Amino acid sequence: MAASFFNNKARAAAAAASSSSKLKAGDNKEDSTRLQPWVEKYRPKTLDDVAAQDHTTKVLRRTLQASNLPHMLFYGPPGTGKTSTILALAKSLFGPALYRSRILELNASDERGIGIVRDKVKNFARAQLSQPTGLDAAYRAQYPCPPFKIIILDEADSMTQDAQSALRRTMETYSRITRFCLVCNYVTRIIEPLASRCSKFRFKMLDNSAAGERISNIAEQEGLQLEDGVIDTLIRCGEGDLRRAITYLQSAARLVGATKPPVVKDADDDAEMTDVGCNSSVITIRSIEEIAGVLPDDILDSLVEAMQPKSGGSVYEGVSRVITDLVADGWSATQLVGQLYRRLVFSEAIPDIQKNKIVMLFSEMDKRLVDGSDEHLSMLDLALRIAGVLRGN
Repeated sequence: MAASFFNNKARAAAAAASSSSKLKAGDNKEDSTRLQPWVEKYRPKTLDDVAAQDHTTKVLRRTLQASNLPHMLFYGPPGTGKTSTILALAKSLFGPALYRSRILELNASDERGIGIVRDKVKNFARAQLSQPTGLDAAYRAQYPCPPFKIIILDEADSMTQDAQSALRRTMETYSRITRFCLVCNYVTRIIEPLASRCSKFRFKMLDNSAAGERISNIAEQEGLQLEDGVIDTLIRCGEGDLRRAITYLQSAARLVGATKPPVVKDADDDAEMTDVGCNSSVITIRSIEEIAGVLPDDILDSLVEAMQPKSGGSVYEGVSRVITDLVADGWSATQLVGQLYRRLVFSEAIPDIQKNKIVMLFSEMDKRLVDGSDEHLSMLDLALRIAGVLRGN
């Protein structure tokens, strides 16, 4: 009897430990999904999910049907879906079973030297393909599994000249079993001998309708409540970069506490009820602008007003006071330049001849900021010179 009792007790303890470990594993998986950046969580899984790049995806679909890829060069502004497109194409070609063995993804901004090309890239490119085993007919019917590998070099415009030159020979030598895809923002930084070996695909900035549809879809799936105009504000602050707009949305959701809380389950796999008020917070336009670092309209209006010609004297004191307050509040000079540029250049009250001079001042100011000049002095100089143009000097 005693032995039977202890055996039953041991079995019960083992069963409890097993169930708790399963619950912990499930909780960890849910936590990892919940804490995952939305940019990765909602990254397109197939070519059909890529937004507003129909001219590129149409050609790639035909290539997918033929199972024969050329070397490719994806270029365009950031956040337009270049990396997502090639990753979706690779997954559609090889599927989950062969993806890790057939795809090499490198970020060329980190690994950009000639040593990487000679070692990691060349070793992967010349490795012979192994015949996949354990794949049934249904898998091969769904995924073409062509007889080559793909090397994805993200941010290839950051590669050194020597590394790009060394890459030319590698692309030619192993083209039978390896394809290259270069992803960059500035195609002019890719040397011409390398660019001529690739089929070029230009990614344009997302239009407002496509970006708004994707943001609305994410907000709906996350159960967010948005104030009227929030989506338009995200598109405006993102400036064509969908990745930036999605990041702003997630940051705003965290700020107002509008994200979904983790679902806690008991031992009987019954979900506990969560507080209904957890998702009642509304994301406002002002919260998006604060996260994006956008200057409030009243501050911009005060600066424009201070730069207007004064009949009674100099504008220096008024402009200097506004600029000093801007610097004290920690506003970015780059953000000020962008917003002030749009305010003045698109103003119908300023003659075109003055706009021409003002644009030249903005271009010079942008160059100064890139070179690392003092933001306070640069903003003060820009505002005073614009005031001089408006006065007619």
